[in-house]
Amino acid sequence: MSGWTLRDDGIVLAVRVTPRSSKEMLGRGREDGGFAARIAAAPVDGEANAALVRLVARTFGVAKRDVTIVGGDTSRAKRVAIAGDASALAGIARRLYEIAP
Repeated sequence: MSGWTLRDDGIVLAVRVTPRSSKEMLGRGREDGGFAARIAAAPVDGEANAALVRLVARTFGVAKRDVTIVGGDTSRAKRVAIAGDASALAGIARRLYEIAP
């Protein structure tokens, strides 16, 4: 099972977020086949969501405006849409998915 779904305008990632981490990273998750994101920000006033958007944008080489949280705003389990060339984004996701956290 992969942690992403292709769309016409990009891809959607399934991400489980761990806030207040000492190290920021995005890689393959362990439980449900999605991605695991570790971010330094606390889950207060949207800081963790903003940090997740920055991390995903940096990791996939897209602008922050191309990354949107489409599900799970207040949950640790989120769905994150990335706009752009779906096949190129899927290639990046595939490489990330091979790296265990």
